[in-house]
Amino acid sequence: MSWSHELWRAIEGTVLIFSGVAVLAAMFGVLLERKISGWMQSRLGPKHVGPQGLLQTIADTIKLLQKENIVPRNADATIFASAVLVVPLAALLDYVVIPFGTTRFGPLIFRDLNIGVLYFAATSSLVVVGILMAGWGSNNKYALVGGLRSASQMVSYEIPMGLALITVALLAGSLSTVKIVAAQARWWYAVEQPLAFLIFLTAAVAEVNRVPFDLVEAESELVAGYFSEYTGMRFALFQLGEYGEMFAMAAMAVTLFLGGWRGPVLPPVLWFVIKLYALIFVFIWVRWTYPRFRIDQLLNFAWKVLIPVGLANLVATAFFVMVVRR
Repeated sequence: MSWSHELWRAIEGTVLIFSGVAVLAAMFGVLLERKISGWMQSRLGPKHVGPQGLLQTIADTIKLLQKENIVPRNADATIFASAVLVVPLAALLDYVVIPFGTTRFGPLIFRDLNIGVLYFAATSSLVVVGILMAGWGSNNKYALVGGLRSASQMVSYEIPMGLALITVALLAGSLSTVKIVAAQARWWYAVEQPLAFLIFLTAAVAEVNRVPFDLVEAESELVAGYFSEYTGMRFALFQLGEYGEMFAMAAMAVTLFLGGWRGPVLPPVLWFVIKLYALIFVFIWVRWTYPRFRIDQLLNFAWKVLIPVGLANLVATAFFVMVVRR
């Protein structure tokens, strides 16, 4: 395959992923969150823009486009501006190795890497770099504290997430996301490894900075955390990165633990979407149900509960694979 063909394929993939995440994941995700949270709190949610408020997110996007982009006088302008690109870019890179379904030509995936799980772990961790850049570049003590909290939180919860990923890779005998889905032909790994599934979901909620792990942007303490100084579309790009990462985490959970696109009767892509939005509902449900942790509770839970449990589960799985199953 020539370099020009590879370049064109990369451009096509970038456009498809960005438009899909920006339009479907972010804009529809915001509307979905507003509607579900309204339902949970016995209120209506957005109702006025479009039928049943369906165009509310589009109206908000137009409003943000019209707002002035302000850069603080003493901010590091280069880092301040670059951070808004790093966060959504890191979220978009996650989608390269996620198989959305299958066709007669093969899996519906941008690139089936033989180290797909490792690639996902690496790209998802890049979000913290952008958040640290935003906190440091803003020259604002509240933004800086938010960025530092993010670093400690995301580094802590990446470890149990990594342990859950390794556990699944051990069972499937591969780091390829396509082969992991194929290995779930008999039953889902959520059934075989419910503990790893719960660890992954918990770490995923922490990775995308959502309640009860949203210490990074705790409004009552830090105004808005690392993006306190961002306005207009720069603020919206951070929201795009957050929702894009949430959808990516849910999609990877579907791939690793819920059989990916596998299911009876319905088309494979439709099965993947159904499972994906079922997990998105769980993310939203958790956000509007539980209170926020304190920072010490958040870090203690990662280091004293999730990591020891994840290690014990990994050792037990390795023993099963290498001794019992062999």
